[in-house]
Amino acid sequence: MTQQHQTIGQSIKRVDAVGKVTGATLYPGDRNHDNELWVKVLFARRVHARVKSIDTSAAKALPGVMDVLTAADVPVNQYGLQVPDQPVLCGPGSNKKGGDVVRFIGDNVAIVIAETEEIAAHARDLIRVEYEDLPIVDNPLESMSGKAPQLHPNVPNNVAEYMRIRKGDIDNAWSQCNAIIEGVYQTPYQEHAYLQPEAGTAYIDDEGRITVHCAGQWTWEDQQQIAHALDVPGEKIRVVYDAIGGAFGGREDMSVQIVLALAVLRTYERHGNRRPMKIIWSREESIIGHCKRHPMTIYVKWGAKSDGTLVAAETKIVADGGAYMYTSNKVLGNAVITCNGPYEFPHIKTDAYAVYTNNVPGGAFRGFGGPQAHFAAEMQMNKLAEKLGLDPVEIRLKNALDADKLLPVGTTIPGGVSMAQVIRETAWKGNWSYGGRRGENHPDQPEELPRYVKGRGFAAGYKNIGFSFGYQENSWAAIELRGAAEIEEAVLRIAGADVGQGHHTAMAQIAAETLGISFDRVTLQVSDTAVADSSGSASASRLTFMAGNAVKEAAEFALRKWQNEERPVLAEATYLAPKTTKLDPQTGYSVPNFAYGYVAQMVEVTVDTDTGFITVDRVVCADDVGKAINPENVIGQIEGCIVQAHGYTVLEDFRTERGQVLTPHLSTYLIPGVYDIPKRVDSIIVEDPHPDGPYGARGMAEMPYLPYTPAVTAAVFDAIGVWFDEFPLTPERVLRGLGKVRSRM
Repeated sequence: MTQQHQTIGQSIKRVDAVGKVTGATLYPGDRNHDNELWVKVLFARRVHARVKSIDTSAAKALPGVMDVLTAADVPVNQYGLQVPDQPVLCGPGSNKKGGDVVRFIGDNVAIVIAETEEIAAHARDLIRVEYEDLPIVDNPLESMSGKAPQLHPNVPNNVAEYMRIRKGDIDNAWSQCNAIIEGVYQTPYQEHAYLQPEAGTAYIDDEGRITVHCAGQWTWEDQQQIAHALDVPGEKIRVVYDAIGGAFGGREDMSVQIVLALAVLRTYERHGNRRPMKIIWSREESIIGHCKRHPMTIYVKWGAKSDGTLVAAETKIVADGGAYMYTSNKVLGNAVITCNGPYEFPHIKTDAYAVYTNNVPGGAFRGFGGPQAHFAAEMQMNKLAEKLGLDPVEIRLKNALDADKLLPVGTTIPGGVSMAQVIRETAWKGNWSYGGRRGENHPDQPEELPRYVKGRGFAAGYKNIGFSFGYQENSWAAIELRGAAEIEEAVLRIAGADVGQGHHTAMAQIAAETLGISFDRVTLQVSDTAVADSSGSASASRLTFMAGNAVKEAAEFALRKWQNEERPVLAEATYLAPKTTKLDPQTGYSVPNFAYGYVAQMVEVTVDTDTGFITVDRVVCADDVGKAINPENVIGQIEGCIVQAHGYTVLEDFRTERGQVLTPHLSTYLIPGVYDIPKRVDSIIVEDPHPDGPYGARGMAEMPYLPYTPAVTAAVFDAIGVWFDEFPLTPERVLRGLGKVRSRM
């Protein structure tokens, strides 16, 4: 019998809805302070160079300039989410080895503090920097060849991370195969293009803490990185998140946080005042200054029996990590796990490399390596189905992972597996049918292609929830209960970032449900290191699972105290996820994750053969969310995810040349508008409860992204008979493919 809930499973209005639609909500760029100073950053705009000297005299002499800071002013001139390999400011006097070298155009060289934004910008432009240009390393294959200059100390061949998997006997497996498919797949950069560019304010609060208001994805981690760079105890730094205008992984790494805090520190030390600081990056600064989705080259060879049973997979992944580590190691791990798709292979060989270059850093982006890996895997699966004359849905069902089948790393999946269920739900809802050879719109010898041709494609995917890979996942929450005879108010304190996904609403729903009170009695205190410990990052589809469990445990503890008439009632809880293990360095054997999410998609397209323009007419997407805490929020995540994936697939074309960004504006880097997006999205919420999830919930915010590109690409093949092994599928690229078709006529 299904358990009845009062709040869980209800599409309750989001707690931030009214403020955002009325404009009352403050984003970091909206926050103003009396007597504030402005900060501007001098970006290197050099691809690879040594900073020989910096002349700040003209800038400092400009009326209205308070100070100009360089590398010598940074107490500990290094930071980084995974590896502290990036200088806060690059230049002479840095106390970090190699801190005088800029490694990509977005490296920071100096910061100006002035009375107004205009004066700060003018002073920044008066700074004179003498550079010694160094050899540019912009190709990851060349970078790892052993012939390129070493970009970081103690990193041979510029390989930032290497992972491998060995399962079965790959060398002898190919003789068992009736069909072999090989491919080389290229996946591009993607810019996060969040609504709100990087911005923030900072000041010294009444308790003497340097307080930074900004937008990020993990307040505690921001606090620790700021404290490290400033060489002060963590408790001397306070981080508060204002409203966050999108993140998608791009705010996991530092942007304005450290320079704001540094400006406050030095201004107080040198000038004895506590004037607040403010900074707002331009869109161009945002585009060159933060990380991108990793471009990858993926070499794949798959073998199967004539009935479609998968036998062997050999994969080599080369990811362009750019100038610094950021989260390349984590992204690579996810790509390694998912590059064979959500299917079982008895024999696997995988080698994966994240490589340093002088390009814009590769970092976290929705899907975290999964979209790139799934593009290669699902393209292989669709090509294999085509070669064998099999239904793309049936071949997936035949090989789909389940609770008994082994992952590439040699262990089973924890927490339940609904891969086959989401495939079936999507096929049924999409009225999928297979009538033999695909691509009926393109016979072998067509006389002429019609102006408009239609096609359908199918793809599936799965992905980890949480960072895992041996990291002990944890999340903290606290609840204070107020009232006399009954609970009149529950104050919920959490640090989790609401980056637009409705996290705070979902946590309030879990608290209300567990306490047995109405939703409107829950008051939130969120995303402030002064009142909340770490909830972990708003990434890796982890926050509902992790923070939800912490909130549920804290609420249960608080309720017991209330029922025992203990007063005052304040309860804290730290949820620890089931332990995971690192990949064995030789075989990859591990239990890498504690939970997974599952998705399948069917896409219908129309291709204009005169222009090459692709219209996506319909998307059917089934996601196993475990339990939908707030169904409307889940649907919003599905639709938003698909729109973002649509841009990645057909429109967004981030270009670089020798490390320089050629598309630094939204006029040259085109993101989807309302007339570009799919005409219809049918969202299917599948609820197969995770045994460890709060009320059964799984993470799902990244899942709809994973299969979209290969599903669209399969649909385009069905329409015009051309496989595209790279994207975006811009009209130019599609027309080139159509040219090959017409040349055969």
